[in-house]
Amino acid sequence: MQDQKESMGAAYWKANLKLMMICLIIWFVVSYGFGILLVDTLNSIEFAGFKLGFWFAQQGSIYTFVILIFVYAHQMNKIDRKFNVHEE
Repeated sequence: MQDQKESMGAAYWKANLKLMMICLIIWFVVSYGFGILLVDTLNSIEFAGFKLGFWFAQQGSIYTFVILIFVYAHQMNKIDRKFNVHEE
């Protein structure tokens, strides 16, 4: 029984870490990649009257971060239910 709990705990943390890594990669790509590295390339495209690189650096990254918070919370609730560690 103890081995089963340990394996479920390990699987839970593996799923948690996978979700965190995906969120961190998206965060890095949007903030550093789009906002700094690719800004000149993205500035050739206009979005809502602004250059896209500027928009990502000023607004798009913030919107993406807020969306990531909600996605992370939703996905963690699903993971918690899957491994029966959710709150009622």
